Amino acid sequence: MTNYHEIFRLASLGLSKTDIGRQLGCSRNTVSVILSRAHKQNIVWPLPENLSDRNIEKALFPEKAVESRYKMPDYAKIHHDMGKPGVTFTLLWDEYCSQCRLNGEIPYAYTQFRYHYYEYVQTTKATMHITHKPGNKVEVDWAGTTCQIIDSDTGEVIPAYVFVGVLPCSGYCYVEAFLTMNQESWISAHIHMFQFFGGVAKIITSDNLKVGVVKSDWYSPEINRSYHDCAEYYGCVVIPARVRHPKDKPTAEGGVGVITTWIIAALRNQKFFTLFELNEAIQEKLEVFNEKPFQKKPGSRLSAYMEEEKEFMLPLPPVPYELAVWKKLIPGFNYHIEFEKNFYSVPHDYIKQEMDVRVTKHILEVYYNNLRVCSHPRLYGKPGQYHTLTEHMPEKHQKYIEWNSERFLSWARSIGAGTEIAIRAILSSHKIEQQGYRACIGVLKLVDKYGNKRLENACHKALSYTPSPSFKSIDSILKTGQDELQAAEDEPKREDNSHAYIRGAEYYGRKK
Repeated sequence: MTNYHEIFRLASLGLSKTDIGRQLGCSRNTVSVILSRAHKQNIVWPLPENLSDRNIEKALFPEKAVESRYKMPDYAKIHHDMGKPGVTFTLLWDEYCSQCRLNGEIPYAYTQFRYHYYEYVQTTKATMHITHKPGNKVEVDWAGTTCQIIDSDTGEVIPAYVFVGVLPCSGYCYVEAFLTMNQESWISAHIHMFQFFGGVAKIITSDNLKVGVVKSDWYSPEINRSYHDCAEYYGCVVIPARVRHPKDKPTAEGGVGVITTWIIAALRNQKFFTLFELNEAIQEKLEVFNEKPFQKKPGSRLSAYMEEEKEFMLPLPPVPYELAVWKKLIPGFNYHIEFEKNFYSVPHDYIKQEMDVRVTKHILEVYYNNLRVCSHPRLYGKPGQYHTLTEHMPEKHQKYIEWNSERFLSWARSIGAGTEIAIRAILSSHKIEQQGYRACIGVLKLVDKYGNKRLENACHKALSYTPSPSFKSIDSILKTGQDELQAAEDEPKREDNSHAYIRGAEYYGRKK
């Protein structure tokens, strides 16, 4: 089913119908018809919460439209006329409609007229003249040429990869160097670029890099989850260029070539020992580059941006986007997921279900079917830490929250010194103290069956074998009666002379 909610959201951002269609995998005509009918029925963004896509479709398309025969324009001539000064799509469409009326033919609507023209351009590989709207798009790419950083300890030359962002309307550029081309560097570059511009373009056009696009497809490309979240946070949308179609982002391609000459090549004879030094030098060159006068028109990139484009940029959010990493994790039977060797609880109902986990510098969030289930503060330091929420535990497990080591030791102390030593050993044998609570309860509950004395003797017996007794060893001693044998051995022996060979006084007939 068509994603009507997303069509209305993107339209509210000012995206063109073609860009919306490319983003959602539908034709421009479909988008145009939906928006036109929505306007007539006063359906606007934001939509009511209870209005589903199915209800929207029923409201917009109560019956099937009747197709008519339309006159196909001469797009070869139209494309030729588009290159002439002052000629616009509106003028050509008006002339086309007038000709159709004279001949008794049905003309295409303006949206279809433009749609078929774009189809013609793509089919014939014709170069189309594009007039960029201010604040509408930013084109981003990695430069093919790298800079160099020298390791001050070893003298090793380390490559630095250069990110380039260009606003097509004004030509205003942003450049920054990174040590890697991974996802963290890619998203950090966008955050810094928007801060440098002081605003956000509605569309980001990038290459089909894995850090940006998971699956490249002309109709419905799959955007990397972290990249999509970053764009959504800034209120813009990512529309990647087609594979092996550099003309989809000509400004970035051309900007990379110019920047390679005026910035990267200009720094080739300088030596840098840190990334900070390199980026400082790049910023100095970038400032000169943006202020350099145009050759064929008045002004510079900076003046064109400040005077013509900045006011059309989307405003920056109060706080910059915080980089997030997405992972797919499955909770174990202890209803915890593991991230970087630390453990975080999820509701026990989700055991063995695949969860989407979003991790930032300070927080870890768990999602199931795009619904946030829970969140935890991110744990740092030694591995093996647990962060468990009581409400995530089964009802039986929640009873253990009431227990602590001091309560177990106090109970054991009332039975005897040997029992206290055994309980203390069980608690200290686990990395997480709570992991030994069940064994402690098992040992102390043996009192109900065997009594205090036998349990104390069994603990002494177990401690004679090992300094770290377990519930199983103590229970085995009680079942086999080894504690009673130990008690018998420990009792003092009485002197018994009933079978002695020494004759007493009575033997000789005397009285005592």
